[in-house]
Amino acid sequence: MLPVSVRAEEDNSLFSQLRLKKRGVTQPATTGHGMGSGIPATTESRIVNDGSVAAFITPDSPAQIQAMADKYAKIAAAGGWPEVPRGRIKKGSTGNQVASLNQRLYVEGYLQVEATQGEFQKVFTSATEDALKRFQVNHGLAPSGVIDAVTLAALNVPAQQRLATIKANIPRLAEYSKDLGPRYVVVNVPAQQIETVEGGKVYSLHNAIVGRPSRPTPVVMTPLTIVRFNPYWNAPPSIVERDIIPRMQSRGASKVLADMNVKVFQGVGGPEVDPDKINWRTAKIADYHFRQEPGGDNAMATAKIEFTSPFGIYLHDTPEPQLFRTANRFYSSGCVRVDKVAIMLEWILQGQDGLNAAKIAELAQSQERLDVNILNAPQLRVAYLTAWPAKGGVAAFREDVYEMDGTGFVVGQPLPVGEKQAGQRFVLKPIPYLQQDIDTNDGGGFLAALFGGKSARDQEVKPGQNKRAGDSLINLGGNPAKQASVNTASKTSKANGPATGKRFLFGSSKNSLAADPGATASKGPKKKTVQKKGAKPTATTAKSPAKPAAKTAAATSKTKAAAKPATPGKKPVSTTAAATPAAKPAATAAAKPDKAAKPAATAAAKPDKAAKPAASCKPGSGGKLPAGCPAPKPAAATMPAKPAAAAKTATN
Repeated sequence: MLPVSVRAEEDNSLFSQLRLKKRGVTQPATTGHGMGSGIPATTESRIVNDGSVAAFITPDSPAQIQAMADKYAKIAAAGGWPEVPRGRIKKGSTGNQVASLNQRLYVEGYLQVEATQGEFQKVFTSATEDALKRFQVNHGLAPSGVIDAVTLAALNVPAQQRLATIKANIPRLAEYSKDLGPRYVVVNVPAQQIETVEGGKVYSLHNAIVGRPSRPTPVVMTPLTIVRFNPYWNAPPSIVERDIIPRMQSRGASKVLADMNVKVFQGVGGPEVDPDKINWRTAKIADYHFRQEPGGDNAMATAKIEFTSPFGIYLHDTPEPQLFRTANRFYSSGCVRVDKVAIMLEWILQGQDGLNAAKIAELAQSQERLDVNILNAPQLRVAYLTAWPAKGGVAAFREDVYEMDGTGFVVGQPLPVGEKQAGQRFVLKPIPYLQQDIDTNDGGGFLAALFGGKSARDQEVKPGQNKRAGDSLINLGGNPAKQASVNTASKTSKANGPATGKRFLFGSSKNSLAADPGATASKGPKKKTVQKKGAKPTATTAKSPAKPAAKTAAATSKTKAAAKPATPGKKPVSTTAAATPAAKPAATAAAKPDKAAKPAATAAAKPDKAAKPAASCKPGSGGKLPAGCPAPKPAAATMPAKPAAAAKTATN
């Protein structure tokens, strides 16, 4: 098992970049679902350092946000602000709609009272335009100075709702502002932006790519620790098993790995091995470490910035910088990608060890590996701020993309949108990831992305879209779409049964694995049980309307004496790796009713009698069986299985 910090985070970069490289494309377009939102970014990465931008967080933030709450409470108590009618207006426009706009901007504090009186009352003046642009910037919109649909929607959010948003951020700013020190970095997840702050002033702004709503970026407060120039990327076992090895088997191990710039080692830190001398059909994946070398196609690109965190996230560069030019940058699996990372690196390192701008550029060009422990390390705040004090006595707002306002969330791991654990929308400790979750969420589509077909980024879920099946932090098996609201951890456990046979991977600690009796380490390829001729079946369900044996009896305990009849309308709680590959579902056996069903590893029909098609005797909506179907009977008692003499195993 790889260290907790090694997550299946930027796997898509590896595969999508290689696919593009094979086609001779170096910078994919920023349009379409596969390459971003297609909407231009409303913010830009740049050095500021002039005091013109208010920082997301300062030591004075608690007092400032409370002042904002008091101000907006008075506005709400006085009836709020007027609604701006529909219509596209801009500088020079006149009329009642302009009068409503001027009054709206004045009430919140963007315009002086003179703009609402006399000859200027119904005129869209230069002052109106400037006020509207500041409003747009404070709401993450393009500062056009024109009333468009998104600006109109933001203007017409009620004052009471804005007050509720401010109140949700009072405890957050109180916590995030503690122990900031003179230099710090703030990642504001809802704003998809990063600020470096020194001496109370914003030095630089960076567009960021953060976790999608089904894989939220956690909130952490910690100092930065290490900069890794031209880092390795460690391929997660799920990606190796599902995507890389099948291609190695069909095209040749060394050829495929050379294309990906990947080397294989005998375990983490072990010697390099020759991939052509290993039988990858029988090899145990856990015995090998697949490492992508530094280079342009590396998922981390030129640099990775690490910090102490139980959630295993980090800041890093990306080989797909074009994505920073799009809006709604909720693409990642939790880690944070940084635009113009070289500016941030120079600011962080302050020339230590001769690492100035020229040396940082040289390292990016040479692809030389270098790890640097940061001296005088700045603090880091990965923050969740949907409101904060802006300049001019007004508040800035962003969309509550993870739906955390009103939940009491301050720090920790937000759960995917729509999900709960123990009645909460967030947790304070990492959630163990299951093998199937990693496969579905972080490994889905990468083989197609590398060798043709849809782009890996086509598998991503953007805001407003439905989640992919299995795209969940707390999915423990079954149909994730039916698990949109998990109220308690115990409910999750009951609904899904013991986690036997599932492999906890990233986000897990040794203690959490030890505490969970269902968590097991990877033991290589699954084995199937081959029943010897004459061996007694463990359960008989030939005349029972129970669900397929491969999905019920085998998924529970080996010591159960009989399979329970299925409850009408109720699906089996788990259909994961419980059944052995040799066991055939009843539906398969019933496909040819003129042929006797063969005994299965867990349940079988009598060998001298043809199996009745399961589909014809399923209970109806009222729980009744169709005419001619026998009533359900308890399954025969299971005879104790004989030792190895009764059955043998074969490796897939």
